[in-house]
Amino acid sequence: MAVANYIHDLLYRYECVILPGFGAFITQQHSAGIHQSTQEFYPPKKTVSFNRQLVKNDGLLANYIMEAEKVSYDAAIEQINHFVHELELVLEKNRTVSFENVGSFTLNEGEKLQFEPAAQTNFLKEAFGLSSFTRTTVSREVYKQQAEELEEKAPVAFTPERRSGRWLKYAAVGLLAIGLSGAAGFNIYTDQVSEHNIAEQQKAVSKLESQIQQATFVIDNPLPAVTLKVSKQTGDFHIVAGAFRESENAAKAVEELKAQGFKARQIGENRFGLHQVLSSSHESRRDAINELYRVKKTNPGAWLLVEKL
Repeated sequence: MAVANYIHDLLYRYECVILPGFGAFITQQHSAGIHQSTQEFYPPKKTVSFNRQLVKNDGLLANYIMEAEKVSYDAAIEQINHFVHELELVLEKNRTVSFENVGSFTLNEGEKLQFEPAAQTNFLKEAFGLSSFTRTTVSREVYKQQAEELEEKAPVAFTPERRSGRWLKYAAVGLLAIGLSGAAGFNIYTDQVSEHNIAEQQKAVSKLESQIQQATFVIDNPLPAVTLKVSKQTGDFHIVAGAFRESENAAKAVEELKAQGFKARQIGENRFGLHQVLSSSHESRRDAINELYRVKKTNPGAWLLVEKL
């Protein structure tokens, strides 16, 4: 059924293709849509219907056959007439006939011709390759809304996880300096630290103080409180070796540091009630950083406290 194939090809290009003496195939374009009950999405498409009343030859099909098969116009008309004649014979005998990828015809008991278009064929060229799909249900969580409601009622509190995030920023700068060789590495680190606002440094230090544990020194048997007399050290840059809940543990730490050759001392309690122990104080930032680097080799928990500028 070569003529049926030609009709199929023309339906992609034209809105009406007449089969002379039989009827016309008419296309209609539809926008993309969604089936409300099945939640299935459909791409834009162009469907085909049939009109039995349009039987006059408009030359479209004949000219297409003439160009496709390289025959004369009269030969193309003769081929169409022969196809229509065979089509009517098949309908009269079998009561049904199909055009592949176009649709099927059925002759009912009242001798009326009925057309059923091919369901899977989309004659819209722009939608070639597109197919329908079913939308999956999206589960929307309400956790964000609940969190926002809690934030409005509850005060903001800094948790250890959030404090550690700020400390990691300063630790990353320190590791960058340590990784560089010689004095150039320390110069880069010093410049990085100097660029930070002192207020930000003090804020980070304050947050870290609350999470300092007695991990710097492991003391099994705390000694009684000891009154120490030490010479006052000067300088605004201090190396903090540890901070302790119990004053006895802080005093023990001072003794151990002194035994190691440090000029250790206590500077009282901070705002969190921890007894801070210094291993040394320095007048210049560079000297303090150099000392901090040396101390961290044996005490990774040591850190720099800037008292004032």
